[in-house]
Formats: sequence, structure tokens, C-alpha cells
Amino acid sequence: MARAIETPPVAVPAPRVARLSRTWRRRLWTTLALVVIVAGAIVVTLPLAWMVSTSLKKSTEVFVLPPQWIPPNPQWGNYKSVFESAPFARYFLNSAIVTGSSVFGTLLSCSLAAYAFARLRFPGRNLIFVMLLSTLMLPATVTIVPRFIVFEQLDWLNSFKPLIVPSFFGNAFNIFLLREFFRTIPNDLEDAARLDGATTLRIFATIVLPLSKPALVTVALFSFINSWNDFFNPLLYLSSEEKYTIAIGVINFTGSNRVGPQMHLLMAASFLATVPVLIVFFIAQRQFVKGIVFSGLKG
Repeated sequence: MARAIETPPVAVPAPRVARLSRTWRRRLWTTLALVVIVAGAIVVTLPLAWMVSTSLKKSTEVFVLPPQWIPPNPQWGNYKSVFESAPFARYFLNSAIVTGSSVFGTLLSCSLAAYAFARLRFPGRNLIFVMLLSTLMLPATVTIVPRFIVFEQLDWLNSFKPLIVPSFFGNAFNIFLLREFFRTIPNDLEDAARLDGATTLRIFATIVLPLSKPALVTVALFSFINSWNDFFNPLLYLSSEEKYTIAIGVINFTGSNRVGPQMHLLMAASFLATVPVLIVFFIAQRQFVKGIVFSGLKG
């Protein structure tokens, strides 16, 4: 009797099963990452949303329970009252002067110093760079009294000079960031320029800086945010109201001789002070991400 030939069961190839498993696993992790990012974004934007909501309320509606996220009758006139209750336009102008000058000084000084550390050869270069980085471990509070004495001896108090001039002497973190970016630029470009007779300064201005736009934008953004939001230094060095920056001007709405404590106006003033930072960040965010990635600071 002939035996029946048994047909082996058809099985899905193992590599295909593995590929499907990896695909679903990747989709699962992507979904979880998106959920976490969205949840984090909601948590981060809640204070901003509450600030905008409060800025459109009447003074009697601010502390109503349960809280109202959407005011029944938005008070757009609160923003007009901010400028009528205090010289807010002057605060904006002062902050723009200080911040613009600080950003320019930071870009000029830090880019020159970073290029020297990245490309130029001179004795003690690495030692000086290590000493520069070591200043990052020095708390800023340690230098408050010496800096104040120096500015007092120079008769710079109650002026913008203490807020602007230090930016022209570089910043260790920004120098480090730019140096790491400059080192990624191929040396062949500079060598070719030198063969054509270009000087070091011309190579820096016409080759290195145009190729370093992401890093420069990153440094400019850091400098802009730090200077615009700076509260302690203007409070320490400025004494006349016509020279106040916007960070100090907001204090008027927490309770002062000019304006009593009005939470709805305080939120309106705070939102107006936040708008320039949001605009600058959204405009520069693409270059900012590139600068962080290419300078080696990611992670």
C-alpha cells in the first residue's frame, strides 16, 4: 500500500514576521511619544492660556470660583489701560535698546573669540579655553558686589551701560557653542581663500560667518531672551523710572504708588512683555534647532 504524502504546513517566513513586529513596535513607540509630547505641550501652555484669559477679565472676575477660562465679556480695553496706567511704551523702548545692543555685543565678541579658539594657533590656547570654561562654574551671585563697585567707580549707575557693556566682553557658554560649530567647517575652504590672498579677518567675515548662521541665530536667541527677561540687573543698576526696562515696569501692576494691585492689568502687561519673545522664537526656531544639533549640544 502506498503511503500518503504529507504536505507540510505553510508557515510565514520568519524575517517577514520580524519585520511586521518591528513595524508595529515602532508605530507604538511613535504614538506614545506623540501622546507624551502633546500632554507636555498642554501642561506648558496652560499658564500662558490662563494669563491671556485673566488679561481679558474684569477685576471682579479674576478670583471667581470656579474659574472661567473664557471670559463672558472680554475686556480688550485692559491692554489700553496698561499703557495709560504706566509709561509702558517707554519700558518697551528701553528694553529694545538694551536687548538689541546686548545681542550685537554678544555676537561680535563671542564669534571673534570662538573663531580664535577654533582656528588660530597660539601658545596656551587650550589652557586659556579651559580657564574660560571654568568660569561657568562660578556662581553669578559671587560677582554682584565687585561688579557693582566697578560700575559705581565708573559712574555708570542709573544708565544702560552696566546692562550693555559686559556683553562686548564675551560669554563662556556662547563662545563654547560657536567654537564647536566653527570646528565643523572644513579647513579646505579657508585654505583655498588664503591661496587667493584673503586675510584671516576676511575669511572670518566672508566665509565662516555666512556658513555659521544656525549657530549665530542660536546665540542671538539665547542673548535676546536673557536680556529681555533680565530683572535683577536692571533692578540693581537703574533707579529712575524713565530708564526702567519692561521686566521692572511690570512691577507697577503688583502694587505701587502709581497703580494699585490689579491682577487683570498685571496679566495683560505680562502677556505684552512675552509677545516679543514668542515672535522671535517662532521666527528663529528652525535655525535654533540646527544650531543646537550641529554644535554638539543635543541630548
